[in-house]
Amino acid sequence: MKPAIMFVCAALMWIGSSANAAPFSFDDVAKLVSLSDPQISPDGKNIVVVRATPDWKTDKTKHELDLVDVKTGALRALTFERDGVSMPRWSPDGSRIAFIAKAALPKGDSSKDEDAREHDGDKPQIFVMPMNGGDAMRITTAKQGVDEFTWSPDGTRIAYLSEDPPVNEKAIKEHSKSFQVTDGHFLLREALASTHAWIVSAKGGDAKQLTKGTFSLKNDQDDPSALVFSRDGKRIVFTKYPSPYWGPSFRSVIASVSVDGGSPQTLVDAQGATAFSYAPDSDRYAFQRPRNGDQNNGNAIYVNADGKTNDVTAALARNFNGYAWMKGGKALLTIGELGTNSVIWEQPVDGKAKLLELGDVQVSSALSVSTHGAIAFVGATSMQPAELYVMDSTRAKPRRLTDVNAFAAKLDLGRSESITWQTDGGFTADGVLTFPPGFDKSKKYPLVLQIHGGPEAGSTVRFSPLTQLLAAPGFVVFQPNYRGSTNLGDAYQHAIFRDTGEGPGKDVMAGVEAVKKLGFVDANRIGVSGWSYGGYMTTWLTSHYDIWKAAVSGAALTDWVMDYTISYYQIGDVYFFGGSPWTERYREIWRDQSPIKYAANVKTPTLIMGDVGDNNVPLVNSYEWYHALRDNGVDVQFYAYPADSHFPSDIVQTVDVYRRWVGWMQKYL
Repeated sequence: MKPAIMFVCAALMWIGSSANAAPFSFDDVAKLVSLSDPQISPDGKNIVVVRATPDWKTDKTKHELDLVDVKTGALRALTFERDGVSMPRWSPDGSRIAFIAKAALPKGDSSKDEDAREHDGDKPQIFVMPMNGGDAMRITTAKQGVDEFTWSPDGTRIAYLSEDPPVNEKAIKEHSKSFQVTDGHFLLREALASTHAWIVSAKGGDAKQLTKGTFSLKNDQDDPSALVFSRDGKRIVFTKYPSPYWGPSFRSVIASVSVDGGSPQTLVDAQGATAFSYAPDSDRYAFQRPRNGDQNNGNAIYVNADGKTNDVTAALARNFNGYAWMKGGKALLTIGELGTNSVIWEQPVDGKAKLLELGDVQVSSALSVSTHGAIAFVGATSMQPAELYVMDSTRAKPRRLTDVNAFAAKLDLGRSESITWQTDGGFTADGVLTFPPGFDKSKKYPLVLQIHGGPEAGSTVRFSPLTQLLAAPGFVVFQPNYRGSTNLGDAYQHAIFRDTGEGPGKDVMAGVEAVKKLGFVDANRIGVSGWSYGGYMTTWLTSHYDIWKAAVSGAALTDWVMDYTISYYQIGDVYFFGGSPWTERYREIWRDQSPIKYAANVKTPTLIMGDVGDNNVPLVNSYEWYHALRDNGVDVQFYAYPADSHFPSDIVQTVDVYRRWVGWMQKYL
C-alpha cells in the first residue's frame, strides 16, 4: 500500500521569525531549568516542586525545593545548598514537608565515631521541615540510605524503603568477593541486596524493619512504587518483586504488612501489578498492570471495588503513564499520550473517560491532586520548556505558575506540527515535524529523522532541546512514531511483537515518503538518528534502505542475542519474541531482527556514541557496529562517555553529545 498523507496541522503555513531573535543554541541548553515531582498541599494553596539547575563550571546539577503560591505564583526557595534533594511530601495536615536529601557531615567534622560516619556519609536520608518556620530535622539514619517514603494517615509516623546490607557482607570484609550470577547484567561486581520496608516516628528515633526476605520492594532499575498506608494506619501496602533484579520484575504482586511487622499478605496476585493506591476515605483501590498481563500491551489501570477488580481503562485500550484519584474516589485522572499530545483523562470508576482541555500544554510529570480537587503538574508546549501548571478543577484550563525558563520566549524557535500517514501494516501512524526558524514552504530543506527510544514511548509536540538544536541550522526534523510506540493504542503497540525491526522500519519509511510529498524536502539530503531504540532503528534503517546521507547511532542495540545475554533486560527482551534466543525454536528470529546481521549493507557515514557503563544497552553493541562498518569501508566515528548511565546525565557531556550529533548532520547534509 502506498502511504498517504492524512493530516498536517496548520496546513504548513509560513512560519515567521523575528529579525532580532536568535535561534536555540548549545549555550541555551545549559540555561534550562527542570522542574519535577510537584506536590500540591492538602488545602490546595501551595505547591512544592523540585527545581534542578545545571552548573557548567562544576558540571553538576543543583537540586532545591521551591514553594509556589497557587493564587499568585509567588515562588520561595525552601532549601539552600542541600545535596541530592528529592521527593517532597506534605504531611496529611499540611503543617510539614518531608523530603529526601544526602546527609553528609559538615567539612572538618571529626567528632563522629566510625560507625556514625558510616551512617552519615553521603547516603540519602529523610528530613522533616515545619512550614511555620524552623530548620529541617533529619529523622532517619538508614545505613544504606532511603529510597522512598510515605506519611501515616495521622502524620505521626513515616514508612520508608531502604536497601539491605550486601548479601555477603562478612565475606567481603574478609576480601572474599565472588558472587553468584543470576538475573544480573554483566557490569555487576556484587550480588544485589533486597530493599525492605521500615517505619520510624515523624520526630525521629529508632526505626523498625517491617519486611525481610529474598523478595524485594524495589528492583535495581526502576523508581520504587510508593508505600501506602491503609486508611486506619494499621497496614502498609507495597509492590513485592521476586528479587532485587529487574529481569523477573514482571512477576511483581501487591502485598501488605502490619505496622507491627509479621508475614506479608498478598492483596493483588495478578503478576505485573504495581503503583497501588487507595481512593480517598475509602477501601476501594487501584493499581497498574500491563493490560491482560501481556507485556506487549500498554499499562492499564485496574480498580477493585466491593471485591471485584476491573480494568476501568479497557475502552480506551491504550497505555497510561500514571494516574491519581479524584476527591470522593469515584473517578481517577489518567495521563498518557494521545497521538502527538500528552494528555489527561477523567476516568470514572463506572463510565466513559473524558478528555480534559489542556490547550497546547503537554503533561510532563505525574499529577498531584489536593483534597479540594485542584491538580498540579509540570507541563511544556512546543515553544516553551517545562513549567509548573495548576488546574483549579477538571473543568478549568491549565494556569502557568512559574517562568523559570523565561529566556526561551525571546528565542527564534522552530515550530512543531503533527502529521499522520497510512502504513503497510494497515495502521494510521503519526509523528512530529519541526521546522527551522524562518521556514519557507517554497524552498527545499534537508530532513533529519530524530527517532525516539523505548520502543514503548512516543514523540509529542513538546519542547525538545535536541530537536531545536537540529532545526536551528536549517534542518526540518521528523520524529516518527513507529509500531511499538505507546501513543496510538494497544494494537499499534502490540504490533512490534516478533517484528521489532522490519515492521517499524516500514512505518518510518512510509512516514518519510509522506513528508517528502509535502514538497519542501531535498530528497538528496536526508539523515537518520536516534538514541537507544532510536539508535536500533537507525542501524536497522541504514542497513536496509539506501536513502541516507548521514546517520547518528546513539546507545544502539545492534545484536539482540548479546543484549539479552548481558544487559539487565533479559526476560524483558523475551517478551518481544516469545522465547529465549538460546533455544532452537526462537533463535533465528532474534538474529534476523538484529541489525548486525546486515551491517555489511551499510554505506551511510555514521557517528556512534554511547556510555561505557550502560547496563541498559551495553556499549558492546556499539563496538560491534563500529568495527563492522569500519572494516567495510564506511566513514564512521565512535565516541564513548565514561559514565555509568544510558545517556550522560551531566550538562557538559549532554551538550557534547548534542554538538557532535548536530555537527555530523551539518557535515554531511
